[in-house]
Amino acid sequence: MLYNALKLLHLLSIIVWVGGMVFAHFFLRPAAQALEPAQRVPLLHGVLQRFLAAVGAAVVIVLTTGLAMIGMVSMGGGFAMPWDWTFMSGVGILMMALYAYLYLSLLSRLDSAVAAGDWTAGGAALARIRAIVGINLLLGTAIVVAVLLW
Repeated sequence: MLYNALKLLHLLSIIVWVGGMVFAHFFLRPAAQALEPAQRVPLLHGVLQRFLAAVGAAVVIVLTTGLAMIGMVSMGGGFAMPWDWTFMSGVGILMMALYAYLYLSLLSRLDSAVAAGDWTAGGAALARIRAIVGINLLLGTAIVVAVLLW
């Protein structure tokens, strides 16, 4: 029962993270492009602040539940982690590192640009954020495909 609860929390957190990236990348950003930079940059800044805070919680939950599930399965010795779990763990750690870079470096650049009203710098920060989100979206999709198909 505990394992199933951990797996549910793990999956729900991944849905928030990957689903949020799909929404931001394919729906919010294209719609916001119709706005002037003075409207678009602060809007996307506000959305990203909220989304990245939720992703931060999701990252903690994904990491904690993933480690707990691995620990539960490996108890008793003789554990060899399946290749899809190894792939999921490695790529997941890479995704978390990219999230940390985005949150700790790129978001602060966007914060500064918005505070200064520098829409050009804000647009540049958003472009870099979009690139990292795109990479993480591809990595997250690869994890889902690998785990479900193999």
